[in-house]
Amino acid sequence: MVRVDQAGEYGAARIYAGQLAVMGQRSRVSREIAHMAAQEQRHLEGFDALMIRRGVRPTILAPVWHVAGYALGAVTALIGPKAAMAATVAVETVIDEHYGAQSDALADGSDPELKAMVDDYRADEADHRQTASNHGGESSHGLMQTVIRAGCRIAIRVAERI
Repeated sequence: MVRVDQAGEYGAARIYAGQLAVMGQRSRVSREIAHMAAQEQRHLEGFDALMIRRGVRPTILAPVWHVAGYALGAVTALIGPKAAMAATVAVETVIDEHYGAQSDALADGSDPELKAMVDDYRADEADHRQTASNHGGESSHGLMQTVIRAGCRIAIRVAERI
């Protein structure tokens, strides 16, 4: 769980970095993205620290997530603010499902530290999805959202194995 979650947070941080590189930080939307990026950085740092403490190796696909995440962010920002927000809705929908399943699996008390992190970060991800929806992300670029959700689910499955 820790390796997969760290990989996902790394990918999310790269998506927002790509969006901000294209959009800058002048608009209201880009300020929202910068806020979400800061929260993703907090999540990433939390999982990085947990990985070190527990001796968990990172996914060998980190270079792929580095490029793919940034490219997804940059391309969606190039399309426009609603596309960037639609990408956020798509990604955060999958992450909410993923963290929800993990929270359920950890409800047995087997790892209270990880459960607390997952629940905390899941709340932020739900806020990100709502923010993106408020900026038109929910109702735009439906096909793109479908493709991004499928890509996220595949990335999770791959990270679980590699």
